Amino acid sequence: MKYKSIIFLAIGLAIMAIMLWFIGIDQVISSLRLANMWFILLAILVQIFTYYLYALRWKIINKIDNINLGIKGLLPMVLVGLAVNNITPSGRGGGEPVKAYILSKKVNKPMEKTLAGVVSDKLLDTFPFVVLAIITIIAVTLYFPLPSWMIAAMIVAVLLVMLVLFILMYMSFNDKFGNSIKEWIIRLVRRFYKKCTSKTEDKVCEVIEGFQDTMKLMFSHKNILFQALPLSFIIWIIEILRVYIVFLAFGVSVSPFLIGEIFIVASLIGMIPLLPGGLGAIDGVMILFYSSAGISPGISAAATVIERLISFWMATVLGFIILPYYGSSALKKVSSIADDDEDSVDDIEDEFSYISKKDK
Repeated sequence: MKYKSIIFLAIGLAIMAIMLWFIGIDQVISSLRLANMWFILLAILVQIFTYYLYALRWKIINKIDNINLGIKGLLPMVLVGLAVNNITPSGRGGGEPVKAYILSKKVNKPMEKTLAGVVSDKLLDTFPFVVLAIITIIAVTLYFPLPSWMIAAMIVAVLLVMLVLFILMYMSFNDKFGNSIKEWIIRLVRRFYKKCTSKTEDKVCEVIEGFQDTMKLMFSHKNILFQALPLSFIIWIIEILRVYIVFLAFGVSVSPFLIGEIFIVASLIGMIPLLPGGLGAIDGVMILFYSSAGISPGISAAATVIERLISFWMATVLGFIILPYYGSSALKKVSSIADDDEDSVDDIEDEFSYISKKDK
């Protein structure tokens, strides 16, 4: 992790500390002392089960492309991907290329194959999110006095997610549109990569075409529709259940529908690429909305602290404990992704050079 990510994490923690100070540190600590540890342990187990479901969905997708790696092998990669997402202010998507890179080395498959599987996994997670987000925006606009900038930010976030979803799917099923995207990417490579040669351009085309072929295979398979997609909805329901259990730990029974609305709103705010994993922003939104719903600020803050320790920090710590197991190349890739956007060209170059070596 480079210094910029550390600075961003520190800013996020500072924002959280300021909010807790305004609420009253003593009040938050008193609320934390009331927590039932059995319910907190149950929430932790639910989160671990969520990791298992992430790996199970990824396994279903990989099996379609003849990548037969079990959950035992995929679960550590899932945790690494979550950890990288949590330190990169990139709309929580920095962990996906890392997962694809590690998997490609593990199963000796081309990067475009594993990347298409990872993107498919992300898209399947996005379908229920978009559905729930649209419902949530309508609901919170009607029942919460939100500032116009926050409503606009949530709408923009949903529209961007839907746009990316459309582009990735449409380019895989429409050859003409896919060729236009391919030409646009090649122009970007020529502009930002001074050493671009015809060989590099051929490799770009090869990667994109391989990605398109794999995406077509993924979304034409019945296991996606009947297994992986329903599993995505189940995962979101279990995520909301975890938050419900955390509130039970403080003796507060909150409507699961309210938790779902606030959870989706916080996730939308967290997608805005300002701070790593939405740190500070997500916490603040959750505390604000729970307090507005009639829960005491002390309980709202305490429950949010516990919830974020389980959902954010546990995955982050476990992921970075596991990461060195995959070697220095994986560490280097994480470091470059965590650095400034200008280093993304180097990532592309590394991936192409890796694929080129495998093709030889």
